[in-house]
Amino acid sequence: MNTISIFVKAAIISSSIALACVPAHANMPLEVNGQTMPSLAPMLEGVTPAVVLISVKGTHETQQQVPNAFKFFFGNPRQNPSQERQFRGLGSGVIIDAKEGYVVTNNHVIDNATEILITLKDGRQIEAKKIGSDESSDIALLQIDSDDLQEIKLSNSDNLRVGDFAIAIGSPFGLGQTVTSGIVSALGRTGLNLENYEDFIQTDAAINSGNSGGALVNLRGELIGINTAILGPNGGNVGIGFAIPSNMVRNLVDQIIEFGEVRRGVLGVSGHSVNSEIAKAMELGTNQGGFIEQISPNSAAAEAGIKAGDVITKVNGQLVKSFSELRGKIYSIGAGKTVEITVISEGEEKTFKVTLKKSETANVEPSSIHPIFEGAELENNSTGQGIDINSVAKNSPAAMFGLRADDVITGVNRQRISNVAELRSFLKNHKGIFALNINRNGSNLFMMVR
Repeated sequence: MNTISIFVKAAIISSSIALACVPAHANMPLEVNGQTMPSLAPMLEGVTPAVVLISVKGTHETQQQVPNAFKFFFGNPRQNPSQERQFRGLGSGVIIDAKEGYVVTNNHVIDNATEILITLKDGRQIEAKKIGSDESSDIALLQIDSDDLQEIKLSNSDNLRVGDFAIAIGSPFGLGQTVTSGIVSALGRTGLNLENYEDFIQTDAAINSGNSGGALVNLRGELIGINTAILGPNGGNVGIGFAIPSNMVRNLVDQIIEFGEVRRGVLGVSGHSVNSEIAKAMELGTNQGGFIEQISPNSAAAEAGIKAGDVITKVNGQLVKSFSELRGKIYSIGAGKTVEITVISEGEEKTFKVTLKKSETANVEPSSIHPIFEGAELENNSTGQGIDINSVAKNSPAAMFGLRADDVITGVNRQRISNVAELRSFLKNHKGIFALNINRNGSNLFMMVR
């Protein structure tokens, strides 16, 4: 029986001649019978240095199995006590910004990791820090500090078509960098029960364990997706792999860099995917899209004029086949962004401009900015005049430093700071003592950080 494996990520793209797995350094003849042979080698020579191996160490909590007769001594007799176990793991990642050292990978590759080591193609090994992640979409952003890095340019994945060639680059089974080729088999895949928000590219390029977080590129060497999962017996490759589209990756990474979190966009609708039965019963005139059953009060959809009974067929001009695909697209666009939503309403096609609202849930990594912020919940001030500290965990480094809930960080060393991105940028290369400018209950404070 087929099972879903979350641990694979490889890259996928093929040339018109490549029908089998081709190592990144394969020696191909330049000519055969006087005719030049097509080859992916020139493109790969410029792309493969941007795909890295990720090694992690960490601990995760497991449930200890205890005989029933002894459970009483562990507290609740209905529960097994938990214990922490050490783990090691391997995956892949892609450098998307050489100047800043940003590396994108899957959240499940680095989840619970206490040590993250990046190995470049040239053999250099660099410790990475986690900037932020999003479990729901399985995306994580890391940062490394090194010169002479190579990046991959992100393509517009909305332009992909079924049948386009794709090349997968990653490190399956820890063997080292490997290149495989194939085509885009399908777009907008959902319903795999892998992540909460799905809008996958399906490919037949061979990807296996350890390819998670690797690159899927086109024939121009541009990133079209981050490989995330395979469908196959016992986690083996049978030519059905899935990648997160580059546009979704770009939107999520931009939010993590700017806000320190993913600000999930919310439309405020609930419903089902349109099928032939719903289309016939409701006389919709379309067999695809997201049928809206309910509109939340004061939501973005309600304010724009979208109604229950409408069918959403496009987001920013891109067709939407299912309600799950709609959720994935809206989620990744982010709160505060304005999108065009096309609906069929009472047999008529209408387009609305909708400003998305923010989800209540977030995934903040304040410690990636500086250790003193660990335990604090940071959020950009709605007026653009600083960073709000919404809460501070008891006994955390932030609490011990003296930060409090409702403080507002307004600057560093008298230099005004408007948002999390500016604070991270200022502190990235700063060495030595600095002063945080804090507004507390209307009073301005300077807190020295040594």
